[in-house]
Order: sequence, then structure tokens, then C-alpha cells
Amino acid sequence: MSGGRSTVTPLAEAVDVDVFGGKAAQLGAAIRCGLPVPGGYALSPDVVEAVVDGHPPAIAALAGVSDELGLVAVRSSAPDEDSAGASFAGAYLSVLGVSGADALAGAVRDVHRSGQLAGARSYQATLGLEAGSRMAVVVQQLVDADVAGVLFTRNPVTGADERVIEASWGLGEAVVGGLVTPDMYRVARGGTTLERRLGDKDIAIRLGRGGGDLTEEISVDPARAGTYCLGEAELAALDGLATQCDDVYGAHDHDIEFAFRGGGMFLLQRRPITHA
Repeated sequence: MSGGRSTVTPLAEAVDVDVFGGKAAQLGAAIRCGLPVPGGYALSPDVVEAVVDGHPPAIAALAGVSDELGLVAVRSSAPDEDSAGASFAGAYLSVLGVSGADALAGAVRDVHRSGQLAGARSYQATLGLEAGSRMAVVVQQLVDADVAGVLFTRNPVTGADERVIEASWGLGEAVVGGLVTPDMYRVARGGTTLERRLGDKDIAIRLGRGGGDLTEEISVDPARAGTYCLGEAELAALDGLATQCDDVYGAHDHDIEFAFRGGGMFLLQRRPITHA
């Protein structure tokens, strides 16, 4: 159950967007409808602030989350984030590969602090939002992706009703952070491939070898870099995921982050398509 300064909330129970933010609420809706979302917890702003303050019961609650989930991703879920009018993509910090209670508490503090930085404040000001909005946080099992990327269910350039998919080897931060030129695919509703374009995937973000924040950039073998990272089976699965999102969210415009690991597909984030 949610509530209080030391109670973490399973993502499936994160219903109130005004409390848990758009990211957590949308992931919660996906879990309740059976979509393939990695397990995790939502931390309300009260809990986040308690962690920042070093409140012992909140720290103890995080230790339980760490013991249960193991290696996690820690992401912002501010009340104005991932809404139809504002995505905040890249405005706040995400911390990947976090292991252990102390590291998890530190990552929550870092994500909270990112909401006070100039980039986030500038974005808030541009949209006419209140500066320094309270920060909720999502803590989720980390998928050590073989392939990851983003899926738009409407062409962001032409507006066409089609799936546009960008993907690369490793974790999706290489794509969303602009570190590579990803493979690009255009897929019609129903799964027919309309176009595919090979990218320049010479680096990948993977889990590292040490403790703490475990991600690192690695070089990709040229032969592998020159190979498409998604096949027809994966494209069909993504088309099916997009259709499922239509039913879950009662809309057709989705900006989805996804990952494939060991043949399984995961929905990592979903937000409405927005130009903000």
C-alpha cells in the first residue's frame, strides 16, 4: 500500500499520476493489463524526500527493494513528466546498474537532485510549469538488453500512421542518448516492413565489470555493427506491442522504449508522442 514517508509502492499499484508521475502510472497500467514490464516499485515524492533526508525507515524500505530486485534502473517520474504536453525526455537523470541498498539510496538522491539542475528548470520554464516540481522515482529491475531502442507509432517526421523503430545493440541509452546512428525500420500497422535502413552501431552500452553504476561503452565488432539488430520476428513482436498499447491506453500515439533479452521482449517506458 502507498502512503507515508517509508512505504514503497509496487508499480502495479501506482495508479495516481498526481502522486507517482506519468512514467510510474503508465507502467502500472501496462503491468495490470499483462504487458511485459520489468518488475519494480514507485516511490512517491514523500518517500523520495525521506530518502534524501536520510530517514531510517525509508532507507530500510529501499534495502528491502534492493534485496528483492537485485540490479536495478532508477528513473525520474515527476508529476509533469511523460504527459501528453511534456515528455521531459533527457531532462532528468537516470541511473542504471545500481546494486545494493547504499547505492540505491544514492541513486534516488541523484535523480532527485537532477530536478533542481539548470536543464530541468529551463525545460519547466519553457512549458510554463512550476520550477522544482516534487520528484517521484521508479525503481525497476534492469534488463541487460541484447538489443534495445525506441518505437514511435506515428512517423515523427511525416505524421504517417506507421511504426518507426530505431534500435541498436546493448542498452537503449545508446539510442536515446544519440551515441550511435541506430538501425531504422518503418513498419505498417499489422507488421509489414516498409523500409529498413542500416545504422552505424559501432559502440554499445553494456553492464560493466565493477560495482556501483555498472554501465560502460564498449566497441562493437565491425561485422556485428554492420548487421541489422532486429529481424522480422522482433519487428512483428513490436507491432503487436504497439497494438496492445492502443488497447491499454485508449490512444494510438505512443513513444515506447523497449528491450530484447534472450528472445524475450520488454516494455521499459511508454509516453504519449509529444513535440515538447
